[in-house]
Amino acid sequence: MIELSTDQQALQALGKALKSEADGKKLRRDLARDLRQALEPAKAEVRSGLMSMSTGGMSVEGAGLRTTVLKGLKAEARLTGRSTGARLRMKRTPGVRNFKNAPKRLNSKRGWRHKVFGRDVWVQQEGEPGYFDEPLIKHKAQYRKAVLEAMEKCARRIARSVK
Repeated sequence: MIELSTDQQALQALGKALKSEADGKKLRRDLARDLRQALEPAKAEVRSGLMSMSTGGMSVEGAGLRTTVLKGLKAEARLTGRSTGARLRMKRTPGVRNFKNAPKRLNSKRGWRHKVFGRDVWVQQEGEPGYFDEPLIKHKAQYRKAVLEAMEKCARRIARSVK
């Protein structure tokens, strides 16, 4: 998992300032929404990278692995605690063919082992590293700037309400 975070002390200070404001709940909610929206382009790139992965020509009944993995893709914003910041997160997938950590394995060259359907044969399947990491690394400065702009927007809003 790659975590994009700004200066955590500044974000924590902003979070404290929001608590002291009369409409702090609304300001906090708006800041968290803006932080999540700052990561929407990254989320779209991760989504397209995962969907462009090869399926090996297999058709599966029900929801496919890639589609199920994408359902767990979330942009999160935390304004308090040790992990203050904005980040993309992929949830584990315990209900998908007993493959509980599919997002991690799909992003790993090491891949995973699985039994061939209907036979007592095990195979090693490789992931396609980079669908998650590369968009975040490549555009890290852009996402950081968007997060800083969201923080600045909230700070201006607080300054206006104090006057």
